[in-house]
Parts: sequence; structure tokens; C-alpha cells
Amino acid sequence: MTANWAAFTEAEPDLARTAEERFGAFTHHVLATLRKDGSPRTTGLEVRFLNGELWLGMMPDSLKALDLRRDPRFALQANPGEGQSMGGGDVRIAGRAIEVEDPEQKAAYGEEVEPPEPFHLFRTELTEVVRTFVEDDKYLVVQIWQPGMPLRTIKRT
Repeated sequence: MTANWAAFTEAEPDLARTAEERFGAFTHHVLATLRKDGSPRTTGLEVRFLNGELWLGMMPDSLKALDLRRDPRFALQANPGEGQSMGGGDVRIAGRAIEVEDPEQKAAYGEEVEPPEPFHLFRTELTEVVRTFVEDDKYLVVQIWQPGMPLRTIKRT
């Protein structure tokens, strides 16, 4: 089961807002894709939350775009920031990236974001959003959301 960003935001507005803030705090994040041989590839990436979707834009024929065309599964981790603080916690998103081929959709995205042309554009379908943070300098808290499931919260000392 998957959900787009709007469905996630409707299901868990607080966690969605926190995730957007974490991704908005820095420009570059880490995307994991799968190579032809199944091994992981990690690369830097900018993301956009726009019109109820989480978008991934990429340079033409970049290896990460070719990976996603072959196997749409991805994991995305918000830039943790400088030092040890992890302000706002660690946020990870997993799902499937679906390439947008429709010229009108790509043009609308291009007008809003103004990426260098040409570019690959992927719309995401989420399978999981995870936030990990420290509460009261005592607890490690893990929040896990999956489509169709209630938010799970795990606290450890």
C-alpha cells in the first residue's frame, strides 16, 4: 500500500509538518536507490513539497534517475545538519518514485521550481515515514507511519 504526500499530511499532519520542516532546513539530502546489481547507491538530492506531492527532480540521465526507472524503490533521509544536535530529529521517507512523463505536469513543476532544463521528474508514493528524536534528554523516540496504519511510537531509555 502506498500514499502520496497529501494523504500522509491528512493522516498525520503534525508528523508531516515536522518532516517538511526537517527537509526545509537544508537544501541537500541523501537519496538511496538500487543499482542494476541490487546494491545500494546513495547520492545527494534536492526535494520539493508542492501541490500535495513530494517531488524528486534530477539531471538528465543521472545514475539515480536511471536506477529509479529500472526499480522505483527509494529511501530518502533529511540532511541531519551540522554537529551533534539533530535539531528536529532524523526523518526518513521510503517509497516508490514514479517518473512524470506528462509534458503539462512537468511544465507546471518547471514554472514553480525553475530547474535547469532538461530534467527528470519523479512523483513519490510513500510506503513509510520515520522520525527519530531524543525527548527530555532521556528517551529515544521513534515514530513510524505507514499507509493505512495508525502512527506507532516507540520510546526507549
